[in-house]
Amino acid sequence: MYQFFIETSQIAEDQIRILGKDVNHMKNVLRMKPGEEIRVTDSETSRSYRCEVAELYEETVVCHILAEEEEGSELPVRIYLFQGLPKADKMELIIQKAVELGVYQIIPTACRRCVVKLDPKKEKTKLARWQQIAEAAAKQSKRSLIPEIMPVISLREAFARSQRMQVRLIPYERAEGMEKTREILKGIRPGDEVAVFIGPEGGFEETEIEEAMKAQIKPVTLGKRILRTETAGMTVLAFLLYQLEQ
Repeated sequence: MYQFFIETSQIAEDQIRILGKDVNHMKNVLRMKPGEEIRVTDSETSRSYRCEVAELYEETVVCHILAEEEEGSELPVRIYLFQGLPKADKMELIIQKAVELGVYQIIPTACRRCVVKLDPKKEKTKLARWQQIAEAAAKQSKRSLIPEIMPVISLREAFARSQRMQVRLIPYERAEGMEKTREILKGIRPGDEVAVFIGPEGGFEETEIEEAMKAQIKPVTLGKRILRTETAGMTVLAFLLYQLEQ
């Protein structure tokens, strides 16, 4: 069943009106017809509805609400992924998989070992592209919201932004064993905000790890193997999903 996101203003009693680029996609790409069922999610409230396509017009598609879904697809915590900027197109893969695994927001982060440097023009284009990938991944994985891709910030700014969050994790090869990591993850409670810091290729410099420790960010292990930057974030998110999925 295909999924589409709307705003609350597009809902009126038992009808939903789909607008914008989704109209063209439904009519000319998916070639949908009246009577087909779709899933529609209110991006403002995260409420999802099972709907039937009723009428397709030039600039709008009218759908009838059949039922509201009772169970949401979101984790009971909000996970913020502070991802060190990687080379090439790795960020696109990271965003896609992080969204599938339940991340709430992704914040590209400039670390000392980052090779990529985005100037303002390139950053604007990249952010638009990354947000499109997040939206597509949210639809594919039946998320109840579209995670936001934030502008690039420095690692110091990332540490500062995470101060309000209840749980802050940074994978570190010299962290205590897996038992300590399990203990930390078991301490996460529904409603918590969780910050996850992932370094770029080559990882964090020791001085950056020291700064994280001073900021009381907890080091965790990902096992005995050294993981690539595009694998590390997925691994932490998979750990969290296993621990928190209800």
